[in-house]
Amino acid sequence: MEVPVEVSARHVHLSEKDIKKLFGSDYKLTHKRNLSQPDQFLCEERVELIGPKGIFESVAILSPARSQTQVEISITDSRKLGIEPFIRESGDLNGTAGCVLRGPNGETKIENGVIIAKRHIHMCTLDAKKIGTENGQICKVKIKTDSRALIFDDVVVRVNDNFALAMHIDTDEGNSANWNIGVKGTIIL
Repeated sequence: MEVPVEVSARHVHLSEKDIKKLFGSDYKLTHKRNLSQPDQFLCEERVELIGPKGIFESVAILSPARSQTQVEISITDSRKLGIEPFIRESGDLNGTAGCVLRGPNGETKIENGVIIAKRHIHMCTLDAKKIGTENGQICKVKIKTDSRALIFDDVVVRVNDNFALAMHIDTDEGNSANWNIGVKGTIIL
C-alpha cells in the first residue's frame, strides 16, 4: 500500500496554560491553514525556542492545544540548541529534555517535552484493516525519490478513526531521502 510522505519541520504544540503565558490570558491562536490530519492546523503565531546553546526564532505552532506542551525538533536542531535528543512517539514526554519558549507576552520554561518524533504513519481503522496492520505495529516504508531511494525501518503505525493516511518524517530524514512534495512510500510489513 502506498502512503503520502510528509516532512514535519520543527514545531510546538502548546498547552492552554502556556498559550496564556506566551500570548496573554484570553488569547486565541489564529488559524493559518489546515494540516493533512483532520482538525489540525498551522497557526499564524510563532514562538522562539531557546536551548542552552542556541535559539530558533519563528517556530511554528500547531493547534489545537494539548494537555502538555510538546516541542518537536530534528537531531540537527538538538545539536544547535544544546539539547540531548530523545526519539519518542508523540505524547511520550516523561524524562525528556526541556527548553524555554518565548512569545510576545512573556516566556515559559518547560521541564520536559522536547522530542525528536519517531517516524510514524497515521491511518484510520479501515486503512489498517486493508493492509493488515494494527496500532503500535512497527513496519518499513520504501521511499523512491530522485537519486536517493531508501527504506525507513522502525516506522510505528498509529491507528485512529480521526487520522488521515500519511507518513511523517522529520527534516533530517526528509533530506536523507531527497524528499519533495508528492513523494509516496510503500509500506512493507
